[in-house]
Amino acid sequence: MAPFDEEKQNKQLDDLHKQEEEQLVATLAESKYDLPYVDLYRLGIDNEALRTISHEDAMKMNVAPFKLFGKNIFIAVRSPSDDLFKTLRDDMGRKNLTPTFYMASNASLNKVWDRYKEISMAESSLVGGVDISGEVLEETAKKIQKMQDIQKMVTEALEGNKIHKISRLLEIILAGGIAIKASDIHIEPEKERGRLRLRLDGVLQDVNFFGLDVYHLLNSRIKLLSGMKLTSKIAQDGRFSIMEKDEEISIRTSLIPGAYGESIVMRILDPKSIQVKLEEIGIEPFLFSVIEQEIAKPNGLILVTGPTGSGKTTTLYAFLRKIYSPEIKIITIEDPIEYHLTGITQTQTNEEKGYTFVEGLRSALRQDPDVVMVGEIRDRETAEIAVQSALTGHIVFSTLHTNNAAGVIPRLIDLGVNPKILVSALSLSIAQRLVRKLCPFCKKEKAPTEKEAQTIKTVMESIKAEGKNLSNYNINPDAPIKLFSIVGCEKCNMLGYKGRIGIFEAIKTDEAIEKIMPANPSEHEIKKVARAQGILSMRQDGIVKILNGITSLEEVQSVVDLNEE
Repeated sequence: MAPFDEEKQNKQLDDLHKQEEEQLVATLAESKYDLPYVDLYRLGIDNEALRTISHEDAMKMNVAPFKLFGKNIFIAVRSPSDDLFKTLRDDMGRKNLTPTFYMASNASLNKVWDRYKEISMAESSLVGGVDISGEVLEETAKKIQKMQDIQKMVTEALEGNKIHKISRLLEIILAGGIAIKASDIHIEPEKERGRLRLRLDGVLQDVNFFGLDVYHLLNSRIKLLSGMKLTSKIAQDGRFSIMEKDEEISIRTSLIPGAYGESIVMRILDPKSIQVKLEEIGIEPFLFSVIEQEIAKPNGLILVTGPTGSGKTTTLYAFLRKIYSPEIKIITIEDPIEYHLTGITQTQTNEEKGYTFVEGLRSALRQDPDVVMVGEIRDRETAEIAVQSALTGHIVFSTLHTNNAAGVIPRLIDLGVNPKILVSALSLSIAQRLVRKLCPFCKKEKAPTEKEAQTIKTVMESIKAEGKNLSNYNINPDAPIKLFSIVGCEKCNMLGYKGRIGIFEAIKTDEAIEKIMPANPSEHEIKKVARAQGILSMRQDGIVKILNGITSLEEVQSVVDLNEE
């Protein structure tokens, strides 16, 4: 018979009691208090966070501050109550901090309280688990000029000090993403490793691979930062902010479960990336003068169309910035507000509370606006109210999902808008796509193949046939065709492309369009009538940008069918 080991049995009982307590707290947090649960045994504790609440107060209130990130303080509580939350909010507010509450077990709180002993010994606190300050990011970003710098720094961080390895890694990833102007950061688990990718100018690029242990620690840190439930394995969304000098950069986080773990995507919403002037987004001079004229009118509906990620929001914001003055009231209804614009009233839809685009538009019109921007027209009601608003003395900007500018009229009629009313409301339909710009430092000239030359000549002929003068677009029709191809240098992260530009087309609601509109015309009929307006189609605009060495034939072909009439 095996000897009875009392110490071992007591330890097993203690472990069992601890597990039961953790499970009970996790269940109560979710079902009764609607708070995220946290097990502080699995997380590093920031000394900096402990300084926000004294040891005595923490024990008296049964709370434990465990992470400090910028101006966000994360606090675990054992017994949630409105009075406790009010006291903590007031106290943190005086310190210019915003608290986020989690529910934790007594064992977790005791672990944090034990750490208070270390504060007196620590002369200055080290960077904590998720304490990423704007200053640290700025310092890190100064060392990052290109993708290879991020790769090198990630490799160094992974070989570095175990305690703060994950914190440093997250700083490098975020600072690197912001420094090289990536739009998204992807962290994905695979069978035997984690993968880090950055989306640069719309295309994903591999940066590094690391062990699954590192992936799991990054996953917990990012969930914590974004205010997500740590134990949940369902799709979740969250967000956090980083202050860079005086600018707030928002990071929108999305997690979805996959075969080997959760795929993490962090979208970087950097206000600088949206501050593009209308003159800089790639609109050719004639169309620019048409747009300037239309957005300056006192009323009318102006729609921008294109697939997701084609830069529609950037274009609408550029319109708003162009017409903004203290003398007019501008209201936006967005889903969500991605970037904050000074001097403009921005509101965000909330389906749960019934604040949809329709309700937002109705409420906005009661605010006596001059200009209203609606994030998207998705249904009949929104379309009808937008059209009515354009008829009653407002400028309305919005987006619509169609493939081209000619698709706007049939789409609105399909949504139930009366074509006779649409005649007076719709001013301008714009379609756009984004293409990457060739790197000016390394692009090289090349002769086109026979097929390429034929494609380009066909489009040039169509420009001439429609009475448009190629010399207005800096193109000599008699000169031999010159194309440029990608090379890749340090300035463009060896990609051959740097930055993006729009290719556009637009249709004005002029007399000829007004005549055919009540008969519910097809896209083909609208295109045919619109050719006389003198505005380039998207394929023509693409060819103009190729011949001017701005982008490559491959880029334009990836977003527009150059053989389509």
